Amino acid sequence: MKRKAIAALAACMTIAALTGCGGGGGTGGGAETGEATGTAGGGSGSKLITVIVNDPANPYWKTEGDTVKEEGTKLGYTVNVTAHKGDTKAESDLIDTAITNKAAAIVLDPANADGSVGAVQKATDADIPVFLVNAEINQQGLAKAQLVSDNAQGAALGAQEFVKAMDGKGTYVELLGAPSDNNAATRSNGYATVLSQYPDLKRADAQVANWDQKQGHDKMQSMLQANPDIQGVLAGNDQMALGAIAALKEAGKLKDVVVGGFDGSPDAVEAVKDGSMAYTVLQPVAQFSKKVVEEIDSYLKTGETGAETEKQAFDCTLITKENVDKYTSAFTLSE
Repeated sequence: MKRKAIAALAACMTIAALTGCGGGGGTGGGAETGEATGTAGGGSGSKLITVIVNDPANPYWKTEGDTVKEEGTKLGYTVNVTAHKGDTKAESDLIDTAITNKAAAIVLDPANADGSVGAVQKATDADIPVFLVNAEINQQGLAKAQLVSDNAQGAALGAQEFVKAMDGKGTYVELLGAPSDNNAATRSNGYATVLSQYPDLKRADAQVANWDQKQGHDKMQSMLQANPDIQGVLAGNDQMALGAIAALKEAGKLKDVVVGGFDGSPDAVEAVKDGSMAYTVLQPVAQFSKKVVEEIDSYLKTGETGAETEKQAFDCTLITKENVDKYTSAFTLSE
């Protein structure tokens, strides 16, 4: 019965919270123009797509930028990848640069659900279409599309596996993503909705580690001092989980603690293989980063993205020991 209840709750959460990581790559060329190829977009004849991701140090965001660049280049666009590193001022400045360079379109992983609205509005006012990936903004109708992971569905998957790995009982702590990112709350709330059905599972503490591996390590050290006998760590993304694993290793406690992640990063997959991480939840960042290029190309040529709705959610997939060998490339799991 609990399984059915969990499934029903996950479905409700998906409807109620359609949101986008908490994970970029290197830089591309500068502004470049070519012959006009479409009916919509920024500067006349522009073939430039500006991509603004979060932090290039995170493999999730690196894959995001690299995929858009690769797919855009295949279609004849010049793709320039930059990063705001969670700073809304830097994000706004990068939008200004894209406007100056007469970009045909902007792909943005928003720095802040509320704070990025102005940057998107600014680009829209300059007649440059903005396509959001991974995370949403708290306003609809500005961006041409918002392509995100189904974080509610993914959180339910992760929480169910965490319950299984913990055998339905024990004390755990949680590492939370950046509060400015709606994904952090969606995942944490998704975990709580499932875990609340298991009264023998107790959350001893929760700390914000801002999606960052070093902060995950340091917060884990602090929580271990206050709660030395925990049996589980539930992390909002893989980077924080990997930081926690390092702290647990240093304390000689890793073998006695279940660690769960979220993203499906290459390092986390290796941790699942070697047993230091129980599971990770794969976000289909490679999939929706490819899809956004298709929608940009369609919009620039026809004035339509080809999608039925502005917000589009892509299902997450659980990675465990049982299917980890199907991980064929970064953030990609074969059938």
